[in-house]
Amino acid sequence: MSLVASLVAGGLLALAFQPFGLWFTAPLGVGLLCWLSRQARVRRVLWSGFAAGLVMYGVTVSFEYVVDWWLPLLLVPVLALWVGLIATVQRLVQRLPLWPLWAAAAWTAVEACAQRFPLGGFAWDRLGFSTADAPFGGYLWVLGTAGTGFVVAVTGTLLLAALDGLAGTRRRVGRVVTPLVVAALVLAGGVVLRAVPVTATDEGEVTIAVVQGDVDGSAGPHTMGYARSVTDNHVSETIMAMARARTGLDPMPDLVLWPENSTDMDPNTDEQTRELIGRAQSIAGVPILVGAVTDGPGADERQTTALWWTAAGETDRYAKRNAVPFGEYTPMKDLVFALVPMARQVGRQTVPGTEPGVIDGELNGGRVLSVGAIICYELAFDATVYDTERHGGQVMTVQSNNATYDGTMQPLQQFSITRIRAMEMRREIVVSTTSSYSGLIGARGEVIARSTPGTAYAQSFTVPVRSGTTPAMTVGPLCELVGVALVAAGAVAGVIVGRARRRETDR
Repeated sequence: MSLVASLVAGGLLALAFQPFGLWFTAPLGVGLLCWLSRQARVRRVLWSGFAAGLVMYGVTVSFEYVVDWWLPLLLVPVLALWVGLIATVQRLVQRLPLWPLWAAAAWTAVEACAQRFPLGGFAWDRLGFSTADAPFGGYLWVLGTAGTGFVVAVTGTLLLAALDGLAGTRRRVGRVVTPLVVAALVLAGGVVLRAVPVTATDEGEVTIAVVQGDVDGSAGPHTMGYARSVTDNHVSETIMAMARARTGLDPMPDLVLWPENSTDMDPNTDEQTRELIGRAQSIAGVPILVGAVTDGPGADERQTTALWWTAAGETDRYAKRNAVPFGEYTPMKDLVFALVPMARQVGRQTVPGTEPGVIDGELNGGRVLSVGAIICYELAFDATVYDTERHGGQVMTVQSNNATYDGTMQPLQQFSITRIRAMEMRREIVVSTTSSYSGLIGARGEVIARSTPGTAYAQSFTVPVRSGTTPAMTVGPLCELVGVALVAAGAVAGVIVGRARRRETDR
């Protein structure tokens, strides 16, 4: 029975994320997992959480099979262990007063750990990422993803508390009504916060041309094909973007945005690639933010970068800070290569950047624009994303290469996370991908324009230039710290209370 319930809990949690988007199943999954954590034996609780995690992540990150068949077999069980830990912690803290708060904090604390350990963490499926279309999404600009995830979790634990009241024999009405009223107020608060208008800006506007060159091939690690053909495609779509602007279909751009991996050849060292980008820049007559794989800093190393490219060449750059384990670099590579020789397909090892993702570039006319640059996988990591706003990014861009995952659920998941980030920062986000979902997301997370996967696409968007930060940039990290502290103290208190109860029972 507990195994079936565990599988159902994992399924409910998975359904909250894209491509399903059934946000209301997340609190139900949280509540069911919390109920399962009441089993007598710790081993059974851990197993229940692990089984739920296997289903949750087995569904939502199954797309990793296109990189190599063995990758989800490695990744999913590791991630499932975190869900097992959540269940184990909840078993302890449910012995405390106001246990729904403690049990919800377990999600916040464990998610904070999971996005950091091991190997830099994997932050893809967090409760807060399920809220783009939910009432809970109103909390994003105030509490951040971490705090909003807590709100989702506490709604689930409050529902369980209400069910406990139905099963109880004393003060039944109060024990049922109180948690339900609190849960309703939580939902209402989210609706109210969603309605708060985005503060108007008086710092002008900038027009950005999005270019999606498209690539040939089917899903898999070799989708990008020949590096120069991909760059050729983006040159062609840049011509299309300028044709649309010069014929009045779109506004004339101040900047052209190319996606991640629009060239896998370093234009600073490869003359032919430099000529291709130079040709596109000459046709556009404005700077291009190029997504490039650049050489170095060491031998047999590379970096995934955003290059501000003008007629004079590169004038500023940002290097991706969160590299994909086993996709862009191989952890413990000597051991991994010995055990899994196919892991050598990663090739040159990516070296993460260390600076915040803000590029200062000069537009035509001498105007300097600070661009918040986020590259693909980094979207899942709070610190990296928040730094773009905290360090002065005036417009936000996402460059991504999802070609490897064409036909899987990954591109939709990533686009949904991008919407979450727009809602947190209350900033428009301009998105350019090689072949999936490019376009414009509004400051409330609304989809203003979105391309069709597997097609070439070019369109210009005029967006406000903004400054300042939202409360989420400060409150979100604080929610994680408080969650970890509460859960650590709560787990200790739960152990003490449990021992005291056993002593009383033994007397």
